[in-house]
Amino acid sequence: MQLTLSEADFQRLAQFMHATFGIDLSKKRQLIASRLSTPIQQRGYHSFTEFIDHLLKTRDPDELTLVQDKLTTNYTYFMREEEHFTFFSQVILPDIVRRHQRDKVLAIWSAGCSSGEEPYNISMCIMDYLGPQAAQWDTRVLATDISHKALAKARQGLYELPDTIPPAWKRNYFRPTAAPGVYQVAPKIRDNVIFQVFNLMDPIRFKLKFDVIFCRNVMIYFDQPTKDALVRRFYDATVPGGYLLISFSENLSPNAPYRRLRPSTFQK
Repeated sequence: MQLTLSEADFQRLAQFMHATFGIDLSKKRQLIASRLSTPIQQRGYHSFTEFIDHLLKTRDPDELTLVQDKLTTNYTYFMREEEHFTFFSQVILPDIVRRHQRDKVLAIWSAGCSSGEEPYNISMCIMDYLGPQAAQWDTRVLATDISHKALAKARQGLYELPDTIPPAWKRNYFRPTAAPGVYQVAPKIRDNVIFQVFNLMDPIRFKLKFDVIFCRNVMIYFDQPTKDALVRRFYDATVPGGYLLISFSENLSPNAPYRRLRPSTFQK
């Protein structure tokens, strides 16, 4: 039985999610009711009021994860928007490797990494480009998400591989498992990614500024003021000449601080 979501409870939940995670649910009342009704009943709640009271009072991590996972899509795959990886390999990597010949440290962030395909993809591009020199470099990719569940899957590195994976990558960067059709990301690629829980609404205070930030298919959940504020934080966390890549279904405001290089690719 689907529970009734009152206007008051809808507003309470929508305001909480916007303030906490930047997620805009202002037009998603029916979606919330349909996607959360069964799972919260399975957890023993008898009404949305009871569930939302508990969520707002305790900020229970398990319940927060439930809401995030049901109301956003952790859907991703290897080589998603392949043009980005081509540009990254052919233009961005040569540029940032040249700049870091002295310190041999690349700072790359996959912001909203979901189940991990993107940061592993980035690492494979780096290993291909640097070849035998890779051992001399610190190429570790920071990969963050708000979903503990998505990050747990990402750390395992177990995937069914799409046909878009180059055969050489399948040989070099994956290992077959006992499960038919399931591969695990090879240790040298898994070890090159640092997974961390991070809320993009929080101040960005990582040790290094970034040469490249990937934030693709994340800002689709944000309203325009939230997007603009996040882009400003990204800009401040990017080195001069660094890059921001967003998805082809997104765009930045005309007054965004980055310079547009090509569709969905920007430079400070």
